[in-house]
Amino acid sequence: MKRTATSLIAITAITLKVSALSVEPIAYGDMNSWISRNIEESAVIGGNTKTLYEVGPTQTINGNRAYINKGGSPWATSNVYAKVAGVTKGSNAVFPADHAGNGKCAKLTSHMESVKVLGMVNMDVMVAGSLFLGKIHEPISSTKNPYSKMEMGVPYTKRPKALVFDYKLDMPAANSRVKSSGFGSKKTLPGHDNAIAYVVLQRRWEDPDGTIHAKRVATGVQKFGKTTPWTNGHAVKLTYGDASKQPGYDATTMGLRDGNNAYYTRNKNGKMVKIHEEGWDDPSATPTHAIVMLSSGSGEPYVATEGMAFYVDNIGFGF
Repeated sequence: MKRTATSLIAITAITLKVSALSVEPIAYGDMNSWISRNIEESAVIGGNTKTLYEVGPTQTINGNRAYINKGGSPWATSNVYAKVAGVTKGSNAVFPADHAGNGKCAKLTSHMESVKVLGMVNMDVMVAGSLFLGKIHEPISSTKNPYSKMEMGVPYTKRPKALVFDYKLDMPAANSRVKSSGFGSKKTLPGHDNAIAYVVLQRRWEDPDGTIHAKRVATGVQKFGKTTPWTNGHAVKLTYGDASKQPGYDATTMGLRDGNNAYYTRNKNGKMVKIHEEGWDDPSATPTHAIVMLSSGSGEPYVATEGMAFYVDNIGFGF
């Protein structure tokens, strides 16, 4: 795919028509190109080779190495190489899959990852498969404050009307969720989880001391809660300005993010810091960054409905 020099999102020159929208695909958003990473897990947990997948130029990477985005791909996943208490473990919840005979897609799954070593480690962690624009920083050494390990968003200055993608959802019959972060006992919660598509445009700036500030330019969120066959060209509308004044506003998923639920990025000194989202921007504002996340879980980290599978493909911005 052709990439611009001015944006990590790297929009292709191809323009597709979906309903009344012209769609500019996000680089590698057709999900046809994947990187395979072969991680050697510690002998104390079996010494198996675990394959982790990333969206980027087709290649295979062998060895326990921290992943850095390849080939200009703006995508990161919840798949991680972890090293906890000296034990190496791979976690994979995002896979390449078949899109009904039309090339590949991304399959985002919710499942339990277990690490058990007698007298050393005893952890069960519920993982929801997530695909997002940004980077993740490995090796992961703990499950504490997961957002601090994710660099959320990429430079972007356009004003699209919607996020557009194809999707399919397989929802288990169980009407429950499991909460398990690896610390304390597992809990079963009533009600099934939802898959989610989340898109935010921000205008960011940085203080001389390296603090990152932001105002919310636009917001688009949709939850998916029932089994659905392939639906192509689905659009999640973006609302510019103060989304809290719009019908259907949900503060839990659409509200400003700061404090304990703030996203992170690297500042000019290369340090991972919070993005302090301090207010709603003017509806006519021009963004500096785009955050896009698609996930098989819509709640807090380490809470999901085991067995959910959210398939996504052909992701782009609609104008």
